[in-house]
Amino acid sequence: MARGQRDDRAPRERGEDSELIEKLVSINRVAKVVKGGRRFGFAALVVAGDGRGRVGYGAGKAREVPEAIRKATEQAKRSMIRVPLREGRTLHHDMKGLFGAGNVVLRAAPQGTGIIAGGPMRAIFEALGVQDVVAKSIGSSNPHNMIKATFEALKAVEGPRAVAARRGKRVSDIIKPRQGASAETAETQEAANG
Repeated sequence: MARGQRDDRAPRERGEDSELIEKLVSINRVAKVVKGGRRFGFAALVVAGDGRGRVGYGAGKAREVPEAIRKATEQAKRSMIRVPLREGRTLHHDMKGLFGAGNVVLRAAPQGTGIIAGGPMRAIFEALGVQDVVAKSIGSSNPHNMIKATFEALKAVEGPRAVAARRGKRVSDIIKPRQGASAETAETQEAANG
């Protein structure tokens, strides 16, 4: 495609996944005082994910609500990160995240626990595809700080393959077999999860 031309192909043709889960976390009316009075605008905070280990967040501002949400969604799609998940349902290990006054604790949970997390964090886990997790916000309840602190924690999550590679060991040396499963089964599960 030549430079400066628009790409009018459908999202699937461009390789984008149109099956994204988009969650509106917060919408805020903001006012700008001008000579004639106040001019109102809207700020939106959106989380988007594919439900299979990729998630991102974005903020957008505009004079109308739909436009603010569209801008936030576009930014969320551009800022996606990949998070390794254990068995595709929970985190590999417990994490703490800190951003500004936002302080969050994320804990891996056994199957059947569900998502035990408040507002903005719940939206992140639902978009990420996590089914079992326990999360607690200890600091600020500001959704922007909570989301950024949660993303700081998620960026630090490492899968057993990454840890094994860093230590120069095999995956079977790092993780113990769970409930009668062999180490090879755990290794193949990790290969599937990435």
